[in-house]
Amino acid sequence: MTRFLFPILFIFLCSNAQNQAFKIARLKYNGGGDWYANKTSLPNLISFCNKNLKTAIHQEEDVVETSSKDIFLYPFVHITGHGNITFSASEAQNLRNYLTSGGFLHIDDNYGLDKFIRLEMKKVFPELSFVELPFSHPIYNQKYKFTNGLPKIHEHDGKPSQGFGLIYQGKLVCFYSYECDLGNGWEDAEVYNDPEEKRLQALKMGANIITYCFTQ
Repeated sequence: MTRFLFPILFIFLCSNAQNQAFKIARLKYNGGGDWYANKTSLPNLISFCNKNLKTAIHQEEDVVETSSKDIFLYPFVHITGHGNITFSASEAQNLRNYLTSGGFLHIDDNYGLDKFIRLEMKKVFPELSFVELPFSHPIYNQKYKFTNGLPKIHEHDGKPSQGFGLIYQGKLVCFYSYECDLGNGWEDAEVYNDPEEKRLQALKMGANIITYCFTQ
């Protein structure tokens, strides 16, 4: 898949709500971190998008390994976790090939991931650094408007939530939600007992990320 096909694919998905062939994936990585965290998060985000954006995303996420060529089947891949994450040289190259050929990566810090993921993404893009995206960036201004950037879902260290990006040849290929915990906000209501407004903010921001992936 190349990037220029994604807007066409998004239009197709939005107009074919009964077609459930399209999937998004969670990245299974090495290093010992809990790549499987927030088990109900992506299914709930998918349900929200299918209902409110009229997308046609398969209800269950797939799992794809960093080294797998199957990663190219998914225009949207999600990483989360609390602990260590490592990419081998071949895994970093595979992820780079995926992102430079049209794929999109969302990293969600589930608390404790930051110091590991920054080092590993440097293996993927040695020439790039994460930059904080301005609140005027299109990712905050899709169907749902976030005039102050990422919503703060969980406290973590009490720092403000921040949205960072890796921009390759003028394209945002990776969005990193930090000190925010969107994935926790996507979880079933009873998992964290968050106020409904917090959950809705998280789901709306997730929907913006999905939309942006297909329309950039």
